[in-house]
Amino acid sequence: MQAPRRRVLDDLLRDVAAPAPAPGAGSSAACSCALAAALVEMTATIELRRGTPLPSVIPARLKELRGRALQLAEVELSSYEPVLAASRLPNEDPAREERVATALVAASEAPLEVAEAAAEVAALGTRVAAVAAPAIRGDAAAGTLLAEAAAAAAAGLVEANLQGGPEAGAPLLERARAASERAASARAEAQATRRPISDGS
Repeated sequence: MQAPRRRVLDDLLRDVAAPAPAPGAGSSAACSCALAAALVEMTATIELRRGTPLPSVIPARLKELRGRALQLAEVELSSYEPVLAASRLPNEDPAREERVATALVAASEAPLEVAEAAAEVAALGTRVAAVAAPAIRGDAAAGTLLAEAAAAAAAGLVEANLQGGPEAGAPLLERARAASERAASARAEAQATRRPISDGS
């Protein structure tokens, strides 16, 4: 018999692998963001207990981001349904174009928030990795890498929805691209950081 945690993970992967529209890339990106936040949160908590000079609010903020990412994973299960519904309207329907455009903008809000949350996780991961002990520094670095991937994936969904699309979506598209760039910069900074090992830990 599988352990409960293994069953939950198996169920999630089975749902993603199923030939259905959801859960798809949006929920997967959000779950990746949550996992990244958890890794960095764990590292930050350990480091604070060791007396490392980190802002004490970092673990709490990462917990908030982790919880919000999981909420967005749920939102993403149905966020694209209005787009599909609008797309099924007859081409001659005068309201079709506007309804599709409006639905695409609305469907981009959740992945945009995932991208921005992931960018923040990546930035926090870089801060934590820079001061973490060698034994757990890799966890913070891995969290930063996962966060970058989540940000890029979520921003890609916004891009797919809004590239060349409704003018109302332009600000969302710009924010998504900026979030992806911030996450990439944080990951690059984390990789470039080489703190001297002097504490023997």
